[in-house]
Amino acid sequence: MKKRSAVFLGLLVLALHSVFADYNKSGVADSSEIRRNLVETWFEAPLSAVRMNRPEIRTNSIGQKFQVRLEESEDFFSIFVAPYARMEIDVYSDKGKSTEMQEVYPGDAPGSWVLVRDKKSGAPLRIRYYFASDSDVFVQFSPVNKTGCADFVCYNCYAARGVPTGLPFERFYTASFADIQKWTANILPWQYTQVYKDNYHSSLQMIEVIRAALPDIVFTDDAMYDEDGEPVYISSGKKRTVDEEDAGKITVSGAGFLKWIADGIVQPLTGTRLKRIPLLTETVQYKNTGFQGVLSQSYSLSFSLDWIRNIASAVISVRTRKNYLYNESGVDVSIEPFSAEFTERGLESTAGFVQNSGYSVRTFKPLLYVLAASEPETFYFAAIRSTDRRSPEVKVFNECAVIFPYFDNDGHFKCVLFKDGAEMSFDEFYSRYCMDSVFLTRAGCTEQFFPE
Repeated sequence: MKKRSAVFLGLLVLALHSVFADYNKSGVADSSEIRRNLVETWFEAPLSAVRMNRPEIRTNSIGQKFQVRLEESEDFFSIFVAPYARMEIDVYSDKGKSTEMQEVYPGDAPGSWVLVRDKKSGAPLRIRYYFASDSDVFVQFSPVNKTGCADFVCYNCYAARGVPTGLPFERFYTASFADIQKWTANILPWQYTQVYKDNYHSSLQMIEVIRAALPDIVFTDDAMYDEDGEPVYISSGKKRTVDEEDAGKITVSGAGFLKWIADGIVQPLTGTRLKRIPLLTETVQYKNTGFQGVLSQSYSLSFSLDWIRNIASAVISVRTRKNYLYNESGVDVSIEPFSAEFTERGLESTAGFVQNSGYSVRTFKPLLYVLAASEPETFYFAAIRSTDRRSPEVKVFNECAVIFPYFDNDGHFKCVLFKDGAEMSFDEFYSRYCMDSVFLTRAGCTEQFFPE
């Protein structure tokens, strides 16, 4: 009898462990067992009946609370099964201001499940699962001939769109997040959102070193330091005079600033800085015909693109102790994770990567999100391709920046951007360059970073 009891207890422990694993493997609160009891009264009932339902608070078997509620818009109505959270709020009264913790059930928090239905017909339109700390990243399923088809969305860009799952749409009424990960493991790009929060120590260290030096950096046109640390002009290599008021400061242009960062990686390994001439090697060949071709014979149309390719190649050459040209080094970023984007005009195909041009700034944020997840401990030199002020019909690479994408300890996507010796917010960068394109080259972050 004792033996049978022990076997039963062991099976019970295994069963409970299996249930518990569904909730905790991905760290996302799971409402699947709650949703099993909502199909008739919330998911399939007509809107008139759903309106009669009061918001409900339900708890799953491991004590996680969810709110079930209805929200309506002009053409749709949505049923939310949203997880519990606590939020600090400021309360103002005659006694002054105080802070209190309030219970909330955000509809776009990790673990939130949303069914959207058509208001006229009541037909289901899509089911959305929120699983990331950033609510602009989610997976959703829509019924196509009664089959659930999947979209994988990151900041309005579709990494997968309309992918057939082969499963009845109704299965997603009660499917857990662990279920959909298992069912779609081979058809959706989950690797784009796989975040390891502890993988960004070197990135954060480099960011802080650069930030600490910013007060001593003075933006100066056409300025850099040569391999001996002497101030020179980028265009000619001739020595330049530093103004007395800037003595002891770091006087660099935008391109010189990127070289200063690269030198901070290279110098601890070699004892010297990068040389100027190899960084100016042309990496783009233009045809001699046409206005742009004629112009390229007198002006550099790809200066910052050449610069970031050669700098990144130089860094990897030093680290591997093998000389690489830019086209041998693998430093160019050319991934194409997205097929479409949602714009003010609706869903449109996205151009993705364009050779010797890069990516549209409009899709830059989701691209950096994917890079932060798939290439941790990597930063990027960026060349900006803008309309030339002298010749509006010509696009040129003149400006450049350096970008550190990463995830913080809460799993939120962050992006630190430096340009022309100063820090710039991503929103400011987007506002200024949203009509332009950006080319990226990659370099590995390091804790052995000592720019001078």
